[in-house]
Amino acid sequence: MSMRMKVFSLLFLASGAAAAAPTILVFGDSLSAAYGIPRESGWVNLLQKRLPGYQVVNASVSGETTAGGLTRLPGVLAAHRPRITILELGANDGLRGLPLAAATHNLETMVDLAKRQGGKVLLVGMRLPTNYGPAYAGKFQALFGEVARARKVRLVPFLLSGMAEQREHFQADGLHPDAETQPQLMENVWHELKPLLKEK
Repeated sequence: MSMRMKVFSLLFLASGAAAAAPTILVFGDSLSAAYGIPRESGWVNLLQKRLPGYQVVNASVSGETTAGGLTRLPGVLAAHRPRITILELGANDGLRGLPLAAATHNLETMVDLAKRQGGKVLLVGMRLPTNYGPAYAGKFQALFGEVARARKVRLVPFLLSGMAEQREHFQADGLHPDAETQPQLMENVWHELKPLLKEK
C-alpha cells in the first residue's frame, strides 16, 4: 500500500471513530455557555476533557429561558441525536419572575422530547438569591425536583453547590461564577452524570 493510501486509510478510520462517538448535549443558559470567561475554561469544556470517548456538544445560549429553550430544542436534538442531554435551564425564568407553572411545563416538555428521541436526561437545578423572597424562591427551587420525579430523570440538585455563598467565586455581576470555580461546577454535574454513562 502506498504512503498516500495509508494516510487516507488512517484519516478515514479517524473520521469514522469520531462519527461513532456518542454525543452528550449540554442545553443551558449563560452558566453553561461560559459567560464572561474564556470558553475553554467553562465547565462544559472541562467535561469534554474528562470524556475523550464522547462528543460533548454545548448548545447553551446566554439569557435563554425555558420558553426559548423549548423552541430551540427539537432542532438541536434532530441535529445531534444525543445519548444524554444535560438540561440546565430555568435560572432566567426565576430571575425575571416569570410564572413557575410555565417553567415547569416547559422543562417537562423538554425532558419528554429528549427521551422520545431515545436519549437519557440529566436535569440541573438552580436556586435564586434570597432577595426574591422565600415564597417564590422556595417554589422555584422545588420545581426542579418535582420535574425530575415526575419524569423519572436524574437531578443535579444545585449547579452552584459548594460555592454559591462565597462572593469571591463570582464575576463582578454577582451571578456568574469565575473561571477558577468552573471545575467545581463540572464536579457537581459529574456526580450525577457518571451513573448515566454506565447505563446501557
